[in-house]
Amino acid sequence: MTEPAADEPKTSTSPVASGSLAAAVPKARASIAQRALLLLRLMRPHQWLKNIFVFAGLLFAGQWSDPALVAKVLTAFAAFCAVSSAVYVLNDWIDRVHDAQHPSKMHRPLASGAVSPAAALALALALLLLGVALAWPMRWLLVFLLVYGLVNLAYSLHLKRVAVVDVSAIASGFLLRLLAGTVAVGIAPSRWMLLTGLFGALFLGFCKRRAEGFHPAANQRAVMADYPPALLDVFIAVSMAATLSTYALFATSDTALAQHGESLAYTVPVVVFAMLRYTWQVHRGLGEDVARDLLRDPWVLGSVVLWVVLFLSGHQ
Repeated sequence: MTEPAADEPKTSTSPVASGSLAAAVPKARASIAQRALLLLRLMRPHQWLKNIFVFAGLLFAGQWSDPALVAKVLTAFAAFCAVSSAVYVLNDWIDRVHDAQHPSKMHRPLASGAVSPAAALALALALLLLGVALAWPMRWLLVFLLVYGLVNLAYSLHLKRVAVVDVSAIASGFLLRLLAGTVAVGIAPSRWMLLTGLFGALFLGFCKRRAEGFHPAANQRAVMADYPPALLDVFIAVSMAATLSTYALFATSDTALAQHGESLAYTVPVVVFAMLRYTWQVHRGLGEDVARDLLRDPWVLGSVVLWVVLFLSGHQ
């Protein structure tokens, strides 16, 4: 029997080594997937629901049969999704130390330490660049995104501590979305639609503050000291009345009748019901996360479906 040469390389066939290598591959893949999910959580994609305001102009102008216009609105929607997610990431980065002491916010990816501050900043920068790249061909969209970003930066740094100004800053974001879906893409906006959107955003903002008041005082944001529950109830009632008044004027206007027939007028009671139902939910402690809580109430969702059916009935 011949012996192998002394300088001949020997290959390891140890089952232990092979097993360790095989086990390491799926673990690495799982780790990458987990990090990706954490970054996705940090972006809060469920909040993209708010960006459907961008489609309002296209919907009410009845121009959804124009492919070029639809493409522009979809681009505006995608740009706002990217920039709004960047804003959420930056806000969590700024508040990460405070959030770590909060009973529910402590589980957020940044506050819990699951995502590093450096990785969060890199993600925010990438999202901002993506939003700018999408908006670059449309000058006004770029302007509205810039204003949106600056207002939200000011909100994160200071405005969220000033009563009424905080909610007004939030509401301005919805108005900018409406403008992005109209002025920025070449659709003439209705003044009643803009006012309805603004007042509706104020209503949702004050509802959010009212829901936050159900937390123990130690866990509430600083501005809540300036928001007694009775005062918030007044703000909610006033903003609801303003929203319903402007929407009713919009739905029954000559322009609406010409574009949608009488079907839009029949949606007014549906909107009244949905707002009353949501206010009831807020007084049960829900409504702090508007996008999440709207999707969880079957009656509100049913109202949305009924509104869509009535709206489409005028376009058959």
